[in-house]
Amino acid sequence: MTAARADIVFRRAVELDALDAILPFDRRDQLAALLTDDDVATLKHLAQQGMGDNTLRALASDLGYLEAWCQLATGAPLPWPAPEALLLKFVAQHLWDPVKRAEDPGHGMPAEVEAGLRAQGLLRADGPHAPETVRRRLTSWSILTRWRGLKGSFSDPSLKSALRLAVRAAARPRQRKSKKAVTGDVLAKLLAVCAGDRLVDVRDRALLLTAFASGGRRRSEVANLRTEDLIDEEPVRTDPTDANSPPLPCLTIHLGRTKTSTADDDEHVMLIGRPVTALKQWLAEAGIDSGAVFRKIDQWGNVDRRGLTPQSVNLILKARAKQAGLDPAAFSAHGLRSGYLTEAANRGIPLPEAMQQSLHKSVTQAASYYNNADRKNGRAARLVI
Repeated sequence: MTAARADIVFRRAVELDALDAILPFDRRDQLAALLTDDDVATLKHLAQQGMGDNTLRALASDLGYLEAWCQLATGAPLPWPAPEALLLKFVAQHLWDPVKRAEDPGHGMPAEVEAGLRAQGLLRADGPHAPETVRRRLTSWSILTRWRGLKGSFSDPSLKSALRLAVRAAARPRQRKSKKAVTGDVLAKLLAVCAGDRLVDVRDRALLLTAFASGGRRRSEVANLRTEDLIDEEPVRTDPTDANSPPLPCLTIHLGRTKTSTADDDEHVMLIGRPVTALKQWLAEAGIDSGAVFRKIDQWGNVDRRGLTPQSVNLILKARAKQAGLDPAAFSAHGLRSGYLTEAANRGIPLPEAMQQSLHKSVTQAASYYNNADRKNGRAARLVI
């Protein structure tokens, strides 16, 4: 990188510091290298206009990917507005027929483009992209185009037709975000391997208990949790019907806007008992009284001011699964979410009550975990055993 280029990247990184509470800190330098000055100005403008943190974070991530892809695929930055031919190229390089690719290596994304994206850590999956990912990035592209006061070709019949045909050609079976759910028995194994007194053990124990017991929080919600979101409540009884039962610590976690909430929602969930104790122990031992709740810890045990990234949450769970003798490839952070509902079903907790804590908006989606549990516990599949 030339000195002039390094100066430009540094200046953009400083500009992105204004979005430090929204954008992952460790991605700041990468985004500064990928985005243009106009891109950075657009993101800052959207933040000033009050766009939700999650939405802005997704737009920044998609914009960084689009800029990197366009530079590799065309040798030039992303043009605004994007011509129809570039949109069609994007679809063709991300949604392709694996059978045809085996016969024709030139089909789909060129090898040099794929290698460049992998080298930058922007492409991990093998095979064509998931249609939902391509549609989301096109939507982000369209939103950013409109915010620049421009009109793109995103509604053109040719793009819609190409997208429809490409999705059909690249069709692949839908897979769960986590092959296996982190149910109560799995959680116990994970907690057992972080039962030590090291600060990293204290953090991981608090993270796992908080994420699971608060309804199976998404990894982004765990990573973005701040001390200001934690509100102490009056203790509750172990047995609500017995006034003499021991009290349990209780707090409310304010999540604000979530992936499925609207701008006016202020979602919150309850945390009771052992997870509260573990969380407060972590905050006390780490000396955290403001800012991000869950943070990086370096090899010398120093706590960073930066919060964990969503990917870090995922890697922590996988690392603990490996230590527990489980297959880390079978588990991801989303397993905490599916595991919470599966465990609730196994314990006979009514679906509406569980959904109040998990904050699932779709009864159909939440009920799928209950249906699976009912089938395993029911008699219909046990006629011959």
